[in-house]
Amino acid sequence: MKKTLKQVETIRLCLNLRLDQFTGQQEQKYFQDLMGHRSDDSLSEVLCVCVNLFSDVQFIMSHNKIMLFNNEDNPHGNDNTGIFLDLMHLKKPGDFDISLFYRDITSIADDEDLRVHFEESTLSRLKLKLIKDIKALKPSPIKLYWETNEPVKTKTQTFNTNTGSLLLPNLWESQIIMEKGETEELKQFDDPGLMLMGFKPLVMLKKHHHLRSSLFMCPEELLVIGSSTLFSALHIKCPDKEVVASRRYTPHRNMSLYFVALVPQKEELDDQKIQVTPPGFQLVFLPFADDKRKMPFTEKVMATLEQVDKMKAIFQKLCFTYRSDSFENPGLQQHFRNLEALALDLMETEQAVDLTLPKVEAMNKRLDSLVVEFKELVYPSDYNPEGKFTKRKHNNEDFGSKRPKLKYSEEELKANISKVKLGKFTVPMLKEAYGLKKQELLDVLTEHFQA
Repeated sequence: MKKTLKQVETIRLCLNLRLDQFTGQQEQKYFQDLMGHRSDDSLSEVLCVCVNLFSDVQFIMSHNKIMLFNNEDNPHGNDNTGIFLDLMHLKKPGDFDISLFYRDITSIADDEDLRVHFEESTLSRLKLKLIKDIKALKPSPIKLYWETNEPVKTKTQTFNTNTGSLLLPNLWESQIIMEKGETEELKQFDDPGLMLMGFKPLVMLKKHHHLRSSLFMCPEELLVIGSSTLFSALHIKCPDKEVVASRRYTPHRNMSLYFVALVPQKEELDDQKIQVTPPGFQLVFLPFADDKRKMPFTEKVMATLEQVDKMKAIFQKLCFTYRSDSFENPGLQQHFRNLEALALDLMETEQAVDLTLPKVEAMNKRLDSLVVEFKELVYPSDYNPEGKFTKRKHNNEDFGSKRPKLKYSEEELKANISKVKLGKFTVPMLKEAYGLKKQELLDVLTEHFQA
């Protein structure tokens, strides 16, 4: 066995491309000659070498991390040391949590279900405030009248030295000079956090007031000690009282605030007692007055009982167990693949599979003839969903027949000629009378009435 220790280098394009040299049968032999390889090494020896490397470091490190690249999923399958580790834990105040340490080194039952848990990213860490911060300030001195000890109010007035008249302050011509810190404070409405405004009945939260996707909130004991206790009390009492906590939510500094409702979310477990939905609060955004608007509703057409039963059968065929971690964002996945191709200087980019698109073939196989039967119940026999609607084109006769006919008497035409207003008549008006061109009509009419 040949041991090769190298310092960790910064990831570069040339180093990534060198990984392609170790793919295939001939490349495996090249890797064995270059780096060394043995199939009978013990994992304990590898970890012992890592511990020695950590102990040789002279400065203090924040944490020690080992990245183990290995394609052997059972490195000690053929080892038979005869040592079995069984944990016999004793009772202690509270529960004995095996998952903290002993779960990783003890044997796991064959029927135990191990699942991958995805850690959600934290959007922000904010303080939950019940009341406004109270500061103890020293009161300012109050001036009193020496005879009655009543508070004295100070009032300042400005008079004209020449006439003695009272001068009013002119605020329009005065300029107010503000510093940079003062202008930034004008943009800041409140410090980041969740300020309690009160409690409202749960029935006041309407589904049609949906503004945007909600957020999930859980306590952070490391930030504020005792937050889990307060969180647990709210999580228990809010469902009992059937209320939601109304709060003023400020995500970051210099950002607009929101009014939100904290809706409790109960913990859900599956048949194997594994957590599916964690306990916490759904932070639901509440709309402002200008966000609410009335939408025009069309006349409702009630479905028949047979149509409703047929649609229920379709729903039952299409139902499935939904898990949010089973559907990846196709836009983000394609973006990551584009970055990978750009970093590795690849000619072609791997296309991401869009898991959000419906599986048409599987749906048609499940539904069979239900869709055709539903269409026959709802749509008429001559209905064509792919047909295009064509507008009716008007011909010249129909278009001309809809125009109002203009009729003028001989006295009206003679009056317009005497007032020299006949030139303002349009061609359709003149054609209505004689059917000639405009200039010809003008000449004929002028000659007729002047004769």
